[in-house]
Amino acid sequence: MKTSLRRQSLRNHIRLQRRALTPQQQSIAASKVVSHVLADTRIQAAKTLALFFSFDGELDTRPLIDVLWQAGKQVYLPVLHPFTPGHLLFLRYSTSLPLVLNRLRIRELQLDITILLPLAQLDILFTPLVAFDSLGHRLGMGGGFYDRTLQHWRSGTKCFPIGLAHDCQQTAEALPVKEWDVSLPEIITPSCHWRW
Repeated sequence: MKTSLRRQSLRNHIRLQRRALTPQQQSIAASKVVSHVLADTRIQAAKTLALFFSFDGELDTRPLIDVLWQAGKQVYLPVLHPFTPGHLLFLRYSTSLPLVLNRLRIRELQLDITILLPLAQLDILFTPLVAFDSLGHRLGMGGGFYDRTLQHWRSGTKCFPIGLAHDCQQTAEALPVKEWDVSLPEIITPSCHWRW
């Protein structure tokens, strides 16, 4: 099977598995991930953290957003860049800010450049993913947003990426990777905190 077809087949299969999780399973998974995150010394020391609003069966990030925000962390959320297609901006989260649906039908903060933070000033960037393997390779939704965002993270920027996923998103075999795919140094699931 061609690499692109295999990647899409994996995406479809794992997205179906994610969507099949019950609300109770989602709630338990989110709670376990919050516990892993709060125990991580790198995250404890971080001041600026970017998360994402969950979509399409992804691990529910709302409890984590709330816990970190209530702990006094500066929490940022991605919005689609209005002028540079395929890129993200990060806006500071507050419970009073309005939410809108973007062109991908994903919730995001209403664009306000006064609360924007450059990527280089983020301490932690939590990333969504569709699948991952035991080497830290990440398969996203196919739009390349996070691969573009992370393409220079190893070259001196302080922004450290950590993937968030359900356990069912790990593949038994190595993912078919492309040259633009960015591997992650850490991935947190309900049952494990992977580090490479």
